[in-house]
Amino acid sequence: MVIDFIADYYNNIEHYPVLSQVKPGYLRHLLPRSAPLAAEPIEEIIKDIETHIIPGITHWQHPAHFAYFPCTASTAGILGELLTAGLNVVGFSWVASPAATELEAIVMDWLGELLNLPKPFLFSGNGGGVIMGTTCEALLATLVAARDRKLAEIGEGEIGIGKLVVYCSDQTHCAFAKAAKIVGIKQGNVRVVPASKTTSFGLCPDELVRAVRSDRDRGLVPLFLCATVGTTPTAAVDPLLPLCRVAREHDIWVHVDAAYAGAACVCPEFRHVIDGVEGADSFSLNAHKWFLTTLDCCCLWVKDPSALRKSLSTNPEYLRNQASDEGGVIDYKDWQVTLSRRFRCLKLWMVLRSNGVANLRNFLRSHVRMAEAFEKLVAEDARFEIVVPRRFSMVCFRMGVANLVNKKLLESINGSGRVFMTHAVAGGIYMLRLAVGATLTEARHVAEAWKVVREQADAMDVEGIVGC
Repeated sequence: MVIDFIADYYNNIEHYPVLSQVKPGYLRHLLPRSAPLAAEPIEEIIKDIETHIIPGITHWQHPAHFAYFPCTASTAGILGELLTAGLNVVGFSWVASPAATELEAIVMDWLGELLNLPKPFLFSGNGGGVIMGTTCEALLATLVAARDRKLAEIGEGEIGIGKLVVYCSDQTHCAFAKAAKIVGIKQGNVRVVPASKTTSFGLCPDELVRAVRSDRDRGLVPLFLCATVGTTPTAAVDPLLPLCRVAREHDIWVHVDAAYAGAACVCPEFRHVIDGVEGADSFSLNAHKWFLTTLDCCCLWVKDPSALRKSLSTNPEYLRNQASDEGGVIDYKDWQVTLSRRFRCLKLWMVLRSNGVANLRNFLRSHVRMAEAFEKLVAEDARFEIVVPRRFSMVCFRMGVANLVNKKLLESINGSGRVFMTHAVAGGIYMLRLAVGATLTEARHVAEAWKVVREQADAMDVEGIVGC
């Protein structure tokens, strides 16, 4: 019954408004105040899902969902998730589920090779990969490893950690600042380097050099740089090669966050965006964003797994076993913050096998072509401008020059229920973002999105809004 419900949901998904239309607190008025004492039939539960839950869902798999970044699903990903839940193993160590550990190591090398990552990032090159939930976890784990490695050099304690400085651009995801706070970096030592339209909102290496030298002159210790390939606001690409050169000169750990755009690098024509990654210490992408693998599945590769293990290992007596004591196996509990872990690699393995590399590349390319078509439509309308050149499958555009006009335009677009987009502000410019990536999206949905944009623009009183 549940499988049938899901199948019907996908068959009818275009009939729903993309963005949920409910008001805050709607659900509390519809459900009982306490859990039932007696068991209830599955038929009643599914009925409540249909009548109460579905209206409160923003439909991320809707083909007209162009907001944020995509969160793709696929038959293989869903079935892999079903198998993961059904087997329900807790693979914190090799002995806890040998297949879970060994398959993850194999799949991470497979995907690393598809991305043409340098050999030192792979198990076959003394590096290695691990699957986490999200980029937030990957950033936290690598920051902890970098922190502890540096403190071993300069001395621990409040004075030591108080000197550590981390670097990012003002386009870097907010998860980085949160991770820095958690690992004990002083808020004033999170150095946010402004990016500008002149560099297409990528992090400027010269600005990084100035920031690092200024910190060194004040007796501070540069620790960590988060470089991004495919930033959230504009899909900007930080230039890895020169940034890694700066980092190497100052002994800074470089993490490359390619959460969204990393998947595109399995296509040879996009691999150049991570040129220079050989100078980084760690690299991550979210397979659940644009690689047909259901949430959650963040793939992290590191050149020096021992740095993670030194910071994150826990070896109580009740977890000891012969295989771990002999040191010939991977215990993934020592590569992450949490102890328990899901069998996430099963769904990624199924996605890779069920689609094949050729089909995965075609899937990614089809979204890029749709974004190119939308960009062309925007460029042909004199009322609109492309704020930054399209990157990957995301188009950033705006109407006229007033930020308020574009804010009102976005509200009316999303209020239609036919399309869902989000916005960004970069360099003080408010822009609309159309991110193509939902599995079910076709060219006709992108054309319809532009139709909605034009209709809402036609209906706006631009002069009145600007006058206010």
